[in-house]
Amino acid sequence: MEAKSTSKDDYDQVKKDLQQLREDMATLTKTVSESQKGNISSLRDEIRRESRQVLDQAVNKGSEALNQARSVGDKAVHDVEHKVEERPFLSILLMFLAGVLVGKLLDR
Repeated sequence: MEAKSTSKDDYDQVKKDLQQLREDMATLTKTVSESQKGNISSLRDEIRRESRQVLDQAVNKGSEALNQARSVGDKAVHDVEHKVEERPFLSILLMFLAGVLVGKLLDR
């Protein structure tokens, strides 16, 4: 009889061990899942932060380029105005010739 009770005790112990193993696996899975959610959340926040920084840098560089282009354009307009004021007859003659040239190109 003693052999039966020993094997029954061993069987019960194996069942308990398997149940404990299941519980441990469930706890481990839950812990890993929560950890990964935390990692994903922190990665998402980091990506958002870096995206904002890149967008801000792009906006700043775009604004700088626009300001520089405006400055160069204003200078060019001022230079042309100055040249027209210095030599109005020559400017009128050049505009007339440019108009004739454009007219001939459009006739074709």
